Amino acid sequence: MEKHNKKILILTADAGFGHRSASLAIQSAIEDLYPDQYIVSLVNPLDNNKAPFFIKESQSEYDKWVRNVPELYKFGYELSDSPIPVTILETILVVSLFEVINEMIEEHEPDIIINTYPLYQAPFVAVKSLTGINIPMLTIVTDLATVHQIWFNDKVDWLIVPTEIVRDDAIEAGVNPDNICVIGIPVNPRIFQLNESKQELKRSLGWNPELTTILAVGSKRVEHFKENLDILNHSGFQFQLIVVTGKDQELYEELKEVEWHHETYLYEFVDQMPEFMRASDLLVAKAGGLIVTEALASGLPMILIDVIPGQESGNAKFVQDGKAGFWTKSSIEFMQVLGHLFFTEQEKLMDIKDNAKTIGKPTAAMQIAEFIINKVETSAYTTSPKVDFIQKIEDILIKNQIQWKKKP
Repeated sequence: MEKHNKKILILTADAGFGHRSASLAIQSAIEDLYPDQYIVSLVNPLDNNKAPFFIKESQSEYDKWVRNVPELYKFGYELSDSPIPVTILETILVVSLFEVINEMIEEHEPDIIINTYPLYQAPFVAVKSLTGINIPMLTIVTDLATVHQIWFNDKVDWLIVPTEIVRDDAIEAGVNPDNICVIGIPVNPRIFQLNESKQELKRSLGWNPELTTILAVGSKRVEHFKENLDILNHSGFQFQLIVVTGKDQELYEELKEVEWHHETYLYEFVDQMPEFMRASDLLVAKAGGLIVTEALASGLPMILIDVIPGQESGNAKFVQDGKAGFWTKSSIEFMQVLGHLFFTEQEKLMDIKDNAKTIGKPTAAMQIAEFIINKVETSAYTTSPKVDFIQKIEDILIKNQIQWKKKP
């Protein structure tokens, strides 16, 4: 009898780079560890034409809300980060995405679903409960410390978290401790597979192998980014500057017109971020979960210059408390930190690098991949939701004229 490869479906989103990057890291790790043994598909359910416009657009509008009305965003984040608002939000998500998730499962017929975006959990649980499908979901949290309660759905089979801080929050929110595993945020496996020295990597990238290297990653959406680049440009310290504008073509073109006083290399976008980080000595960026995690995994000290209220402030605090970098809230603070590092505390940079290595988890993607395959091959999945929960979901769908059918 012909043996069919088991199917792994990874759900992602494009609200920022973090969710998709974590998904790609998991896909890469599975394919590296188990070549040709599993069929791995990566899908963004919000690309489905049945996904409501307001949820689909939330991916691209995310940064605009944060940047244009930060106080309102922070207020909304904090207001929704409690049990009753989360329940209301989950109800909206069930109504909005039930058909999308159901169709996606019917199309891909996965043996397991890996989820890197919290908005898919409630719709999946509803589909699973009402149709009787026997498919587990494993959710991977992609922020280091301050995590919104929408991540903590107690009916998802397993929850992978990056830190003990997040584990404690999940337990407090009602997730079964036995279903939580502390591993880390998955980052590109190339980060720990690179064997070249900094000098060798700099040379291969076309940079000066002898100069201290500052990597600055940002766009016009990152507060203080241009001002801090100007400070770096006129600092008088000895270093080379690598600037990546993250697909911000307008900023990239503007920076090409600048008269740089340091050896400077400009990139609009790169697909070699592991090499860039391993070749660099200091990172300047905003406190996104992905870039912070990759920097920690690379043992790269960082100066974090901008945070999104809520989850990213937790990332910045995690870095600062772990003495793996600095969180500066103004250009003046940035200048002060830079001055200390290059004038009075140069040896501190090595200590910070060691601290980053200590709390970084470069092999998280491989560990998560092994965890996934173990569950695919050894677990027996059973579904026994409470009757009152099923009735509640049925009532919601009936009121909104959404059809479903139980699996035979």
